[in-house]
Amino acid sequence: MSRNKKLLKSLQFSLIALMLIGASPAKAQVGSGTSDHLASWIVQAEDPGAAAALVEDVGGLVTQPLSIIDAVVADLTPPQVSRLEARVGSHRIHSNELVHTAAKGGSGSDETDFPAVIGADQLHAMGIRGRGVRIAFVDTYTPGFSGLDGLYYDSDGNPRGSTIHYASSDPAAHVDHGHSSHIMGVATSSLETKKGKFNGIAPDASLVLLNAFRSDGSALYSDVIAAIEWVIEQSQYVSIAPNGVSSRLRVLNLSFSAPPRSYYWDDPLNQAVMAAWQAGIVVVASAGNDGPDPMTIGAPGNVPYVITVGAMTDNYTRDEGGDDSLASFSATGPTYEGFVKPEIVAPGGHLRAVMHKDSVLANEHQEFFDRKNYFTMSGTSQAAGVISGVVALMLEADPALTPDDVKCRLMAAARPAVNADGRLAYSLFQQGAGMVSAYDAVFASDSGCANRGLDIDQDVAGTQHYRGQANQWSDGSYYIDGMDGDGYTWTGGFLWSDGFLWSDGFMWSDGFMWSDGFMWSDGFMWSDGFMWSDAFVEFDGFLWSDALVEPASINVWVDQE
Repeated sequence: MSRNKKLLKSLQFSLIALMLIGASPAKAQVGSGTSDHLASWIVQAEDPGAAAALVEDVGGLVTQPLSIIDAVVADLTPPQVSRLEARVGSHRIHSNELVHTAAKGGSGSDETDFPAVIGADQLHAMGIRGRGVRIAFVDTYTPGFSGLDGLYYDSDGNPRGSTIHYASSDPAAHVDHGHSSHIMGVATSSLETKKGKFNGIAPDASLVLLNAFRSDGSALYSDVIAAIEWVIEQSQYVSIAPNGVSSRLRVLNLSFSAPPRSYYWDDPLNQAVMAAWQAGIVVVASAGNDGPDPMTIGAPGNVPYVITVGAMTDNYTRDEGGDDSLASFSATGPTYEGFVKPEIVAPGGHLRAVMHKDSVLANEHQEFFDRKNYFTMSGTSQAAGVISGVVALMLEADPALTPDDVKCRLMAAARPAVNADGRLAYSLFQQGAGMVSAYDAVFASDSGCANRGLDIDQDVAGTQHYRGQANQWSDGSYYIDGMDGDGYTWTGGFLWSDGFLWSDGFMWSDGFMWSDGFMWSDGFMWSDGFMWSDAFVEFDGFLWSDALVEPASINVWVDQE
């Protein structure tokens, strides 16, 4: 563009800006009435007039033209910023930050491109975004979705049908904790990153939050079970979202854990979880953050049927996969009944997702909150959110999949961590089948490779229970019955395994026999034994104190990895 034309465009825009600045004050009011906190932002588009129109459309106030970069400066509230970020187009927005002289400063942005890491961005480009699938999250309270437009709107900017069901009447369960919005954001946010990619795995999935957890991150078993019961009931119905999309509740995300206090089948929370799986709901549970020691998988992740998820981290080098590692906090198997857990791992280190600025976590850990409704957090909770989003993509692509089919294809498509010589870098008890590949899972055709030898009807009825393939040598090391070699035997140590790769071509011997189960035998004992809590009375019975009010908790806070 010539200098004269540039000046002419600048003069023309100055007139537009003056008209916008002098417009009715109502246009500068808070867009949704949820917040009056204004901040200065730079909005770029194909030309300044288009940028001004975008600002005006969301109710913001233009304060200055920046014609030289085809932009405007505008005062915007957090909800208005979210709506701009959710818009599809070539526009960009930047926080109008202060500039300082060169001095010691902090690190740069740690925005994590986790959808791209697992190939979900390829599915988004093909239009596979979780449409028609509802995901239920049993988690902490959030005061609605105002200001968290990535959860309220789908990828087209239309309301997707985000709802809240209150499963607890405890006043402490009606305080914004922040955990739930972060997990839902990881799984479903429709906001775009600076690279123009979605910040969530399934940006068109519908979602429902079941508020069961209190402000300290704990919940009563009874509240969680009531929430799962509600999910099972609702899974029978078709829901019509405000955007006109019909959906079914097909996925249940459980980003929490409690110490196992009995065999998996005796735990009432686990019984509710098994009933959900039996009803055709895909249950995704976090492994827990008590790793890396063996036998640290919590309930309900110790249920053999469900998809239990561990966490990996990119070591803060999102474009370099060679230094990825298993997160040291990620809980590991085997379970007390001998099942290999987790089944799969997913990104769970320093994930960036939406959160209200007034939430408990945002206030307690301000160093990880950017004051723009984004919070960075690590944990297997986040990894479970990733997998729940992937499951929604799989069910959109093939609604006929059963929970066992979904689990089978996720595991068959996973990429285990292997060393340069092709051997497993982490044991099965640490990484399961490996890291999720969303693209490969959606297009997989595998069947019959998960939960073989298990009969959930008998298990739920209490007529038959099962044990897994894991066992223990007299020296304390763990092994898989019938399988030999590195990765199948584990001493319980944790290795960072620098330099490994996620392998697409690893051949599992004899399919996934390590994930199979067989009938429980009273003769099965670990070589070093184990003891339940004092509440455990005898092997065929379990006494819960205070009428089933043992606490469960969202996974404990861990340092960023």
